[in-house]
Amino acid sequence: MADESADHLLALFERQRSAFSAEPVPSAASRRARLQSLINALKRHKYALAEAISKDFGGRATFESLLADVLGPVLAARHARRHLAGWMRAQRRDTELLFLSNRAWVEYQPKGVVGIVSPWNFPVYLAIGPLIAAIATGNRAMIKGSEYAPHTNAALQVLLDEALGTGAVPVVVGDAEVARAFTALPFDHLIFTGAPSIAPAVMTNAAKHLTPVTLELGGKSPAILAETSDINAAAHSIAHGKLFNAGQICVSPDYALVPEHLVDDFVVAVTRAATAFYPQPVTDPDYTSIINERQHARLSALLADARSLGAKIQTVAATDGCRQPLTIVTGVTRQMRLMQDELFGPILPVVAYRTLDDAIEVVNAGPRPLALYPYGFDPAALRALLDRTHSGGVTINDWGWHVFNHDLPFGGIGQSGMGSYHGIEGFRELSHARAVFRRHRFFPVSLFRPPYGRWAQRLVVRLYLGSDS
Repeated sequence: MADESADHLLALFERQRSAFSAEPVPSAASRRARLQSLINALKRHKYALAEAISKDFGGRATFESLLADVLGPVLAARHARRHLAGWMRAQRRDTELLFLSNRAWVEYQPKGVVGIVSPWNFPVYLAIGPLIAAIATGNRAMIKGSEYAPHTNAALQVLLDEALGTGAVPVVVGDAEVARAFTALPFDHLIFTGAPSIAPAVMTNAAKHLTPVTLELGGKSPAILAETSDINAAAHSIAHGKLFNAGQICVSPDYALVPEHLVDDFVVAVTRAATAFYPQPVTDPDYTSIINERQHARLSALLADARSLGAKIQTVAATDGCRQPLTIVTGVTRQMRLMQDELFGPILPVVAYRTLDDAIEVVNAGPRPLALYPYGFDPAALRALLDRTHSGGVTINDWGWHVFNHDLPFGGIGQSGMGSYHGIEGFRELSHARAVFRRHRFFPVSLFRPPYGRWAQRLVVRLYLGSDS
């Protein structure tokens, strides 16, 4: 693992392409063996990974790293191993009645070399999760890790070399210039996880080679409380979502929509929940730090902007540098930057609403979010909410758990992303669905050939298109 020049990146890519050419369609047994080796290595290296992640963050709870960055990919790899044979099996398709007696099917073919750009917030899961899909589909892969996670990148390369062979999956590191060179390589598919603001540049680079892309971005994922919701239960869930990894997660509840007469009760309940989780977040080893001063300054600027525009800001505990506790913001307006930008930190704007229509209007006024979290809605109201809004995924009466269930697709819509890489949807995303038609030797294909106007051709036209009269 090293900082890479454009020439070195191209050399790494060519080695991956050669490896793919030598084994263009790995067997199911080979793919399962690689996935199992990856599972075993994740288990062996779990504490080394957690320690490396904590160093990069300046403090991160071991359990959070084990749960998200180690258990997450283990579950994904186990799911892929269990279902791989069925995913790989050719799918029989029907022929048109005109072509009765012939056969048609779809084969899922590996594409080639997959590029993976992973972010800093979950630097193992968001690198290995797409890698699992690449292995399951029989592709080769390269990973571009975040420059904000140098210790994790090094630990990840050790793990991958041990599990899959030295150099089998190179982990490229470097700054934005390296990222630009990486995404400009002629990959057969590119998976990018990161900010919506960067995605257009990634797509532009990929377009030079007509490389298809999967974008897992983010956005302002709302938590919406119903009139009849359990305020305390919802507050504990939302506080957990806002404080897990200090809110530095793309599916964290970004803001809460609360019936206006319940706002005060909700603020009290969220404050109580956050204090119960982390009485002293500044000194609590289980509380994660903001990754760096740059991100901390960004969050501080969002709060300063909201305060200048009349918002009420309440911090539930003492703060110390990048150790930032939950901050609740009320009296927010759409003009405030914290209602326009994805927060990606432990800031919770609370937006009052009067009717379900009002809440839906707030959600639909912005870009389509990565996730939606309804709490306490009756079946009819829930159905209306789901039908009249769009989001990448939904967890009902909690936050984020749809991501951890790997038989569900995970991806965004609109500015929150495109494509999926979990479960069978991920398998198909990184495969080419090759259509195959086999003509029966006695099928009278000559009926479709010139000269035209013969009785059989006229009959077909009349049968399917109608007579001229």
